[in-house]
Amino acid sequence: MISRVVQSDSNATANKVNSASIKAVEADIMTVFEHQRLTTHDFLSVSDFHWLMAQEFPVFSIKRKQGQWQLKVGHYIGVILLPSGMTLEILPKLNQSTQNSDIGQTRQWVQNMLSDLTNSSERTASKLPNTKNLGQFSSQLTPLPMTALPLSDWLIAQFLQRLIHYQPTKHYQAKIHNQAALQGRLLIKEQLRHNSMQPHKFVCENSVLSKDMLGNRLIKSALQLLAPLLPKLSAPQYLQLWQQVPALTHHERQRIETVYSQAKRELAIQPLRAQQCQAALQLLDFAYWLLQQSNAATGNSIDPKNPINPNLAQQRLCLLIDMNQAFEQWASQRIAAMFQQVSSAYKPSFQAQSVWLNDAEGQACLSIRPDLLIYETAMKHSVSHADIYTDTLQGKEDTEEAPKLRVSGSYSHVIDIKWKPLANASAISASDAYQLTSYAQAYRARQCWLVYPVQGNERQPVVLKQQAYNDESINNVDIHDIKSTNQNTNYAQLWLIPFNVLTGTIDSDLLPASDVI
Repeated sequence: MISRVVQSDSNATANKVNSASIKAVEADIMTVFEHQRLTTHDFLSVSDFHWLMAQEFPVFSIKRKQGQWQLKVGHYIGVILLPSGMTLEILPKLNQSTQNSDIGQTRQWVQNMLSDLTNSSERTASKLPNTKNLGQFSSQLTPLPMTALPLSDWLIAQFLQRLIHYQPTKHYQAKIHNQAALQGRLLIKEQLRHNSMQPHKFVCENSVLSKDMLGNRLIKSALQLLAPLLPKLSAPQYLQLWQQVPALTHHERQRIETVYSQAKRELAIQPLRAQQCQAALQLLDFAYWLLQQSNAATGNSIDPKNPINPNLAQQRLCLLIDMNQAFEQWASQRIAAMFQQVSSAYKPSFQAQSVWLNDAEGQACLSIRPDLLIYETAMKHSVSHADIYTDTLQGKEDTEEAPKLRVSGSYSHVIDIKWKPLANASAISASDAYQLTSYAQAYRARQCWLVYPVQGNERQPVVLKQQAYNDESINNVDIHDIKSTNQNTNYAQLWLIPFNVLTGTIDSDLLPASDVI
């Protein structure tokens, strides 16, 4: 199912940031969902379909069915600016019955997810995987008081809300000129080398206040990516400030990581107030994220207007986010926050890798890495005489190193998160069940959760009971005599936990308080 949405500018609000300048008011939006199969008939311009095939984006798999080529949409969300000027919007799909009426709702929760990932605190973001370059949106951004925008318009709004309060930084750069007037410092060696036969000229070096900084140029390049989506109106003043700033060259875009690191070092030595510096870094992170994604996701970079030399193909906006990773990070962040709100004794660990199997020589063979581990600490308020005697021998009785409290604890929950809808409990795959039980055994956790996405609050958590069979029955190979038991407390409780994407929460009220946390 594909919808073509033409945006209009009738929804302007009192917020000056939400003016026509932040909305792609004239852009045509082509919205597709996960798992769709696209053919040439789905595109207004057939050349867009062929261009997508030539790019070999990771979001699409190319299929041949009934004599025609198809592009199957994978587990990605994002925005691709097509050569015709159309914007391809890719949204996730949880229900087979998703219709046009669900597009606004889906856009809303996807934007909430991206905002949560990008607005997380530095302490949380540093522990989350794959988010080191996703801190580009400020938590101080003004919320958009409108119906869910297409992802392309939302992206522009987030960018311009930061840009509107930021001006290109300037610094003094040394410029060398060979001119008739003596200005600045005369360079004697260069003067003798170049002007021995033309004494009327002077090789001089002077300092010029310039906007030609790597940070400014990186931001300008990101602005150029978004420019085709901006309304074709007179540029507001805050955009005019960037007209004289040069963009990155093709060679610099190819080494964007190095340029980004240099730009941050340049910005760090500028005489900016803390708030200005923070805003500049957030905007720089955002620009780098856009350029990095566009560099990594532009496939073969084949431009239909220049097929002979693909290296000179025009860079275009192409933002693709792996939904498996995004959902895992979002749910991890939300669930960890829930545990920490209950008690500070719960300590989350995100995708902590541990050795699971060793060989006879102690060499690691296999490792495990659950999405989220919850460690519950407990304070031991009494210290035994043996502990006091040991501390006395070590000379700690009168020092700050002498322990006043003993800290102990254990893993209470091991949590695996899958971007995989489950119709019912029996739909769990064998590999997921084996993984859960392996996690529970390795960490000796009291509970093991498999978190999966749902749209709404109709689904309830389900506990899975492990069957244990006595050895005698198994040895006799008599299936009728096999006795199962669920009373063995050595087994962790395995739960299937629905995560409501509309609210970004798990329905913990449906579980007994003593069983949840």
